[in-house]
Amino acid sequence: MIFRFLQFRRFSHRLFVLFVGLLGAALATTYFVVTSTNESNARENARANLELAARLVDSAIKQRIEFLVGSAKVMTGDYAFKQTFSDGDARTLSSALVSFTGRVGAPVITLYDPDGKLLANSDHAMDNENAGPFAFLIQQATEKDLTQHSGFSYLKGQLHVLVVVPFYAPYPNIFGWFGLAFPLDREFVGKISAISGVELTYVNVEDPDQPRVLATTLPVAGTAPTARAAAAAKRAREARELRPETEMVALPEERYVTLIRFQEMLAEDYIALVLQRPPTELASARDLENAIKLTSLLALAVATLLVLFIARSVSQPVVALVGHTQRIARGDYVVRNQDYRADELGRLSLAFDDMARGLAERDRVRDLLDKNVSPEVAAALLRDGAILGGQEREVTILFADLRGFTTLSEKLTPQELLTLLNRYLDRMSAAIEAHGGVIDKFIGDAIMALFGAPVAQADAADRALAAALAMEKALVQLNAELAAEGIAPLAIGVGVNTARVVAGNIGSARRLNYSVIGDGVNVASRLQSLTRTADYRTNVITSAATLAALREPTKFTARPLGTVPVKGRAEPVEIFAVE
Repeated sequence: MIFRFLQFRRFSHRLFVLFVGLLGAALATTYFVVTSTNESNARENARANLELAARLVDSAIKQRIEFLVGSAKVMTGDYAFKQTFSDGDARTLSSALVSFTGRVGAPVITLYDPDGKLLANSDHAMDNENAGPFAFLIQQATEKDLTQHSGFSYLKGQLHVLVVVPFYAPYPNIFGWFGLAFPLDREFVGKISAISGVELTYVNVEDPDQPRVLATTLPVAGTAPTARAAAAAKRAREARELRPETEMVALPEERYVTLIRFQEMLAEDYIALVLQRPPTELASARDLENAIKLTSLLALAVATLLVLFIARSVSQPVVALVGHTQRIARGDYVVRNQDYRADELGRLSLAFDDMARGLAERDRVRDLLDKNVSPEVAAALLRDGAILGGQEREVTILFADLRGFTTLSEKLTPQELLTLLNRYLDRMSAAIEAHGGVIDKFIGDAIMALFGAPVAQADAADRALAAALAMEKALVQLNAELAAEGIAPLAIGVGVNTARVVAGNIGSARRLNYSVIGDGVNVASRLQSLTRTADYRTNVITSAATLAALREPTKFTARPLGTVPVKGRAEPVEIFAVE
């Protein structure tokens, strides 16, 4: 008694293990809070740097545009150039434009007439088609009466910033347009990157499935993830999805904080400017994280040793209970514990034994029910009890019968006949139950099955017809086996009808049966009898009510057979063959 009492006291005190768990949770929480805070701070600092770099890009482009505009205005004041323009010599004009490219720092300078026609340019490989973006800018500037205009576009497949400025010749009625452009190439983004410490990439996202890098400061290995991130941002933008301002993109060397900005183009889809920076601010906090991690691991190691020491003293009874549980799960309810301790584990062992006795009794009753009624009906009886009465509901009834069973019974001994009948009923029952049907009863060689009772089914009619066709198929397989045994083939007739009936427990207070009653049951039985009519050439006959109740009528082929009178009904029934 003293030993068991001491065991009980130590068992209660072993709740201390909860504190070890709480310690581990607290240490893990502290570590993750510090890590997430550092990560958040680093990303915020990186975002601020990326925003600054984005403003720096905008400022550099703006300054370059202003410089080109000023340079163009200087060119318009050049008297010699005005005279050359008045003479209209295209070759001389182009030569003059080439000399201006070095002076104004613009590799592309073009000259247009008032209608936007290309007169001369500094790049002999550029024609009217390639210089189309300049013409578009000129058209916009003319419509809006602007003294200068700029925008982003492609020249010979490369991203450029374009500027147009009007040019007035010596004669008031003669004027044209200067077009200047500078590329947003690797040299440009490299200068911005050197100042800001941020990686820059221009990406063409016109086709999000195949983004194209236009200019970048990244190594080649880092361009693919960056392009994919830009394409994903475009999809989100077009879908109006909310996205965080910055995101983490995994490049080959490490994860980068990424900011994506979109730039409108001239009569083209916009492009993406991707700014990226590694979260270097985390480096200063890594030592603190490592120290916390080491301390946490040491504390958890000590706690684990303590848990192992405590668990060893209680492991044996727990293992024994696990073994008993596994035997009970396998249906072995005979196992009994030999020793009931005075503590909680002892009471748990006693409870397990009581549970085993109850499960054994329940399974015995359930086994008897399952062998005499369908599992669904057995479940309903166990749940609701054996109460006489029922409820009205829409049910699909299936009747199946062997044709020529009387003749067959004359040729076989009773034992052979019973064996054959059981084989047939087993195959048919499997087909019915596979489609959710409930075997109501076996009537000699006949089968009565229900769909939609006792468990309601929205697609009861579909299930019933599918089961009828499956029964036909199963009979074909059975007949093949019987033919190999020298036994004559079997033939089947199936009738299916949908109607509102009363479903419930029918019988007396001492003996009852779950079934359905109503006019619809008689109609289903009558339809089964009609399958013997040779002119119908079918094994399955259903009513119009069943076809009307189908959820998916296209799955079945129904051939009209006309209408037939049914005994006890004033109106005939429209019937169909199901094939």
